[in-house]
Amino acid sequence: MPATAAPAALLALYDREMRRGARPDGPDAVVERVGRVVRRTAPAHGWNGIEWSGFVSAREADEAIAGQIAHYTSRGLPFEWKLYAHDEPADLGERLSAAGFTAGPDETLMAAEIDAVTLTDTVPDGIRVVPVTDTAGVDQVAEVHERAFGDDASRFRRRLLDALTTTPDTVAAVLALASDVPVGAARMELTPGTSFAGLWGGGTVPEWRGRGVYRALITHRARIAAARGHRVLHVDASPRSRPILRRLGFTPLTVTTPYVYEPPQ
Repeated sequence: MPATAAPAALLALYDREMRRGARPDGPDAVVERVGRVVRRTAPAHGWNGIEWSGFVSAREADEAIAGQIAHYTSRGLPFEWKLYAHDEPADLGERLSAAGFTAGPDETLMAAEIDAVTLTDTVPDGIRVVPVTDTAGVDQVAEVHERAFGDDASRFRRRLLDALTTTPDTVAAVLALASDVPVGAARMELTPGTSFAGLWGGGTVPEWRGRGVYRALITHRARIAAARGHRVLHVDASPRSRPILRRLGFTPLTVTTPYVYEPPQ
């Protein structure tokens, strides 16, 4: 890959390494390639869903959708079909909706080669950024997550603790502390042997937004990723974070939409 790859080249590399080449993210997760589908099956608190699909016909898509519903429903698991705007057929989202999936908000897949990211050595006054290494730190990350995003973080907390305990080379988490009070948190998912490191869950509590905490968390994680041999950062960006990421050097690659299926009770 050249020093600064074009967006199309980054997207092709992402599809190959992170979607078609998806790997288990925990000791109890399984990644299977079934026809033209790559799916992940994990415990109920983990991420269950479709990483990649590449259908050549509408009929093949419909048959595969039915097959994945049967697979997860037999295990009593809700699951997500992570749809990307360039996936085929072009009406795959409509077919998922017709099969009973519910679409979530669109996000923009953005990426940047670490050497091209505008990092900062400046940490906001009164803030220190520290790594998360134990249960107490995970609890603080979950606390920030709930305050920043307003949702329940119990499943997220368990997943992060599992990863830090059993596969520490695949995850890194950081906290931004004001004195000893957590005001920002983020994690990073790493797939050893790939180019990419994924930035996830970056959140700042409302009273600390707009002061540079989010940017400091990106810088901290970028340096961890580079030290572990990764070359590219990727993130599913919300409308709030897209402008910040653009200023740091991230480029939009495509749009992704989560389609979630809940099995009947």
